[in-house]
Amino acid sequence: MLMRTDPFRELDRLAQQLMAPGTWSKPSAMPMDAYREGDEYVVAFDLPGVTPEAIDIDVERNMLTVKAERRPVAKAEDVQMELSERPLGAFCRQIVLADTLDTEHIKADYDAGVLTLRIPIAERAKPRKISVGVVGGQKEISG
Repeated sequence: MLMRTDPFRELDRLAQQLMAPGTWSKPSAMPMDAYREGDEYVVAFDLPGVTPEAIDIDVERNMLTVKAERRPVAKAEDVQMELSERPLGAFCRQIVLADTLDTEHIKADYDAGVLTLRIPIAERAKPRKISVGVVGGQKEISG
């Protein structure tokens, strides 16, 4: 059976999803980078124009949830908006963290519109050397 497809339908859907403002019931995604740096796992979120007070970070079990809201800048009554391209509304991102991360000691910093979370690697997940012991001592073989 043949199906007719529109190659631009998915592109239109993605563009609408990215350009539509987010609400708390349907928040938009926020861009992020994640990488390991030494003994820490680092996650950086782009949140330009968001005040630190509008950022909410939660960890429940191994689920990290970051929510933020960008509100419109207060304007005087005589201001007429000519162009508005910066997205407003709610943003949310959820990440499942590995059991090897120490969620009790997450550090969060916000600078120049970037929220950076530093999650230490748990001690139990770090490589360690295990020594081999000798049991019993030497034994004679008699024949």
